[in-house]
Amino acid sequence: MADFTDWALPSPFIQNWQIQPTHIDHYQHVNNVAYLAQMESLAWAHSNSLGLHFADYQAIGKGMVIRRHELDYLQPAFEGDTLMCATWITDCHNGITLTRRFQFVCAKRNKAVFAAQTHFVCVKLATGAPTRMPPQFKACYGAAVVNPTEKKA
Repeated sequence: MADFTDWALPSPFIQNWQIQPTHIDHYQHVNNVAYLAQMESLAWAHSNSLGLHFADYQAIGKGMVIRRHELDYLQPAFEGDTLMCATWITDCHNGITLTRRFQFVCAKRNKAVFAAQTHFVCVKLATGAPTRMPPQFKACYGAAVVNPTEKKA
C-alpha cells in the first residue's frame, strides 16, 4: 500500500476501499453511485470513530442529513484498485450545518481519483424540519473540524 503524503488537509480519517466488480459500470470504471455509497459509509465510520452513532441520533431525535454534494471525478478507478478514502469535517460553526470534505486516492498510482464536499443540515428526525444541533453534535463534530485553508506540512 502506498503511503500518500499529499492529502488535501492534515489528519485525515482514512479507510481503504477495495474496488469489486459490483462497483464497475458499463464504461469499465467505478460508477458514480458507488462513490456516493462509499462517501456515506466513510462519513458514518468517521462519525462513529468520533463517538456518534445512528442510535445517538435516534435517541436525541435529530440527525445530520445531506443538503448538497459537490463531486469531482479526477481520474477513473478500476476493478482491483484499492482506494485510500479520506474525510475531514471542515465546518461546524453555526449550530445548524456541517461541511465534510473527501479525497480518494488510488494506492497503486498514488494519485487522487476523486474529491468531494458534502453540506449537511441538522433536522428533527420526526419531521425533517431544520433545527439547531444538540450539544452532543456540536461538541463531537466541532472538536473534529480541520481548517480548510490549512495545508498539511
